[in-house]
Amino acid sequence: MSTTPKGIARAIIVLTTVTAAVMELIDTSIVNVALSEMSGSLGVNIEDISWVITSYAIANVIIIPLTGFLASYFGRKNYYIVSMIIFTVASYMCGQSTTLVELIGWRFIQGIGGGALLSTSQSILFDAFEPKDRPIAAGLFGMGIVLGPTLGPTLGGYIIDHSSWPLIFMINIPVGIAATLLTFYFVEKKPNEGKHKDKIKIDYTGILLLMAGIGCLQFVLERGQAEDWLNSEAIRICSVIAVLGLIGFVFYELSIPQPAVNIRLLGNRNLAFTTIFTFVAGFGLFTSVFIYPVLAQRVLGFTAFETGNSLLLPTMAAVILMPMIGKMMSKGVTPIPLIIIGYILFSVYAFMSASVSPDVGKSDFFWPLLVRAVGIAFCQLPLINQAVVGLEPKDYPTGISLNNMIRQLGGAFGIAVANNFVATRYAQHRSDLVSAMPAGSFQLNERVNAISQGIIAKTGDVAGATTKAYTTISYAVDKQAYYLSYLDSFRLIGIFFLIVLPMVAFLRVKKKTAAEAAVAMKAASESH
Repeated sequence: MSTTPKGIARAIIVLTTVTAAVMELIDTSIVNVALSEMSGSLGVNIEDISWVITSYAIANVIIIPLTGFLASYFGRKNYYIVSMIIFTVASYMCGQSTTLVELIGWRFIQGIGGGALLSTSQSILFDAFEPKDRPIAAGLFGMGIVLGPTLGPTLGGYIIDHSSWPLIFMINIPVGIAATLLTFYFVEKKPNEGKHKDKIKIDYTGILLLMAGIGCLQFVLERGQAEDWLNSEAIRICSVIAVLGLIGFVFYELSIPQPAVNIRLLGNRNLAFTTIFTFVAGFGLFTSVFIYPVLAQRVLGFTAFETGNSLLLPTMAAVILMPMIGKMMSKGVTPIPLIIIGYILFSVYAFMSASVSPDVGKSDFFWPLLVRAVGIAFCQLPLINQAVVGLEPKDYPTGISLNNMIRQLGGAFGIAVANNFVATRYAQHRSDLVSAMPAGSFQLNERVNAISQGIIAKTGDVAGATTKAYTTISYAVDKQAYYLSYLDSFRLIGIFFLIVLPMVAFLRVKKKTAAEAAVAMKAASESH
């Protein structure tokens, strides 16, 4: 039986696993700031290029619940190395793609490899520490989890400003090669790892139903707004497949002795209610990361790099707090008060963001984003811990896997809701703004004349000055309507977090010893 690595060997494992996880997380958001350049380079519109994001998300949400099973079947180290190779090769091919179809295909394959990296990295990292020190490992990994998505827009913005979009994929190659080699030489196999796969029956039907149901559901949530929801034949077909696939998956998994995903665990009251909290957490985390950059760039005029930088510094607070919270939990601090604090702070962040003025500066978002970062720190590890309270240790990986899949779906649902909500509120706000300044009114005529005179003074274009003045006013109305819509979306996030808080009464409280807390946190070792 292998011993826990010490000294330089452990340091290398920590560096390797955290870097691999951060690399995967960066790729979930780094593409967002490059969509315009990619669409121009490949000669497609922005709606089509957004498939680059959708394909990666679908691959991730399919592979996450299956990671524990695949690692058991192939052996954790083998599965990790192969996943790293898949991710690295797919990154290279994404950077070399010359057509949209080619890029989407390789991006999907990259998502298959990346989804495994996050889960298995955590498993390897936990095994590098003694049980009593695993909360520290959880804190270290939590730092990477928080930092990765924030680094994506910053790094992507810098690359787009100074180079071209293929580099956002190519930078993965040296990191992937180094991580693969370090894993091969420094990560030991677990006892009997991968030697009993002949005893594991592959649940092909369950896996296919999961892929169809979850994959189509993710597609509907990601693409619904762009495809005009049920007015699109593709959305209607995928909605039917998602419903039938998920219903079939649930009934089939409940009927066989060795399911790919043991959904019977959702019969545990604590896990069931924890998934609700996790869904709302995913809703808030993903939606806030979606809304803020769009508001900052579309309305406030920030560049992609400036937007990323404004997120980075406040997020460092969460990076610092993560190990501290892990230490607190290792000493037996119950997670429920931490979850309550985290949810209240996230609500405060949402309502603070909903109160910003149109002339807000880059530094004015620092305090709301700082509150958000602290809220994330208080939610992250406690929710992982609470998901497994009341479960048998053998069921920890599946419980965490289900919980993490729900987080991903919560994020996809949140972005879908935000897209639709912003579009609806934009139409309402624009109508209200236009009705407040009817055609022929004194205020409108005065404003048109003032802008026209300014245009004439600058360009001398007397004939077209009035038309340009109306265009300027229309643009200002659009901008104000979008601004108000995004503020409404922040309020919606805050309301979601407040509504779910009373449900803490249904969560089970069980004070853990340091050893029990370590085992609970190790649940995340099979999936994040």
